[in-house]
Amino acid sequence: MNFCSHCAHPVVLEVPPNDSLPRYVCSSCARVHYENPKMVVGCIPLWQDNILLCRRNIEPAMGLWTLPAEYLECGETAAAGAARETLEETAGVVANLQPYRLFEITHISQIYLMFLAQLQSTAVRATDESMEVKFFQEQHIPWDSIAFPVIEQTLQGFFSDRVRHDFSFRILRVTTRMKSPGQ
Repeated sequence: MNFCSHCAHPVVLEVPPNDSLPRYVCSSCARVHYENPKMVVGCIPLWQDNILLCRRNIEPAMGLWTLPAEYLECGETAAAGAARETLEETAGVVANLQPYRLFEITHISQIYLMFLAQLQSTAVRATDESMEVKFFQEQHIPWDSIAFPVIEQTLQGFFSDRVRHDFSFRILRVTTRMKSPGQ
């Protein structure tokens, strides 16, 4: 951040009075600008024994496979955001969303909340955000082309939990960083 969103003057990084962390503070109006983690919401869209994945048509990780997930919008619930993202990325309509995993990804200041969800039909298609959407059974998941470590962990956890018939909500931490192109 370089400029104050309130008055457009330059900001400086400093610890404000009565605070313990460095924050961007306006050099003119003294407004403190807090930067907090971003909330990403998504789901595992299920149809019978299949999971719907989408191949990204946007950066980062364009061309790689993922579950539908993206940033939560202001004014929407987490479940509504996950359903919206599924619709935007796959044209799929989901219901019966159940919280499944919360991932803390502190090195990129993100929190992921992933839901289990039932697709209402197989009427899905590629969208502006996804160049391809496809149903996968476990043995056909394209593990070497999964876009993000959090998605890989979500899928691995789901398949492990499915064997045990235990889909308990869990909070996990992701420390694995995304691979650079060509790795």
